[in-house]
Amino acid sequence: MRVEDVDFAQQANTFWAVFTGAFLATVGGIVTTQTETRIRRRERERDAALMFGEILNTLHVLVRLAGQTRGVGDPYGPITMRMVRACRREIDVYDRNRETLYELRDGRLRVSLHGLIVRITMSVDGVLDASAEIAQVRASLKTPGLSPDDRDETERSLAIMNERRDQGFDFILETGEEIPAIVARLGQIARHTFQPYETGAGVGVVSVATNPGQPPM
Repeated sequence: MRVEDVDFAQQANTFWAVFTGAFLATVGGIVTTQTETRIRRRERERDAALMFGEILNTLHVLVRLAGQTRGVGDPYGPITMRMVRACRREIDVYDRNRETLYELRDGRLRVSLHGLIVRITMSVDGVLDASAEIAQVRASLKTPGLSPDDRDETERSLAIMNERRDQGFDFILETGEEIPAIVARLGQIARHTFQPYETGAGVGVVSVATNPGQPPM
């Protein structure tokens, strides 16, 4: 065997060794990067599921408490309206973090969650707006010199507003019953149970939050 052949064989072996090492390093880098990306994606999804689960679970507690306080004393007294405004604040928290919703890979879950929030938001805003209008109309009934015809018209408008507010509040309660199913799906993604939060919130104990005008149950 000639010396040139030996040198060529050594160079070929060196080339293939370098090529193989570079190829394996490239493949390893790609696999590592994809693995890290998937891990970070799952972590972000879990964080999003945990956050939205917290928001929805708290909202569910507030909705149920609002429904209970409406049945005690003045249906739309200060405590009931405070609960409704608290629901609106939880919705505001959702709105501030809405872009995080896209971290959830389940498209149906995203649609269900956002659709539920939209429906509750419209009802909550409707109840708050109707309550403000009703307060203004009631104040107008105290205006001196109000004619009987104007009073009758105002009272008819007031009855319509009260009915519209009742319908909006009932829709809040009805929609709120859909929350636990979505929270359960979020809990599976977050690997977390939200049940103790509802228990610890004291749902079902109306005596801690009653409207004026009637003693606690």
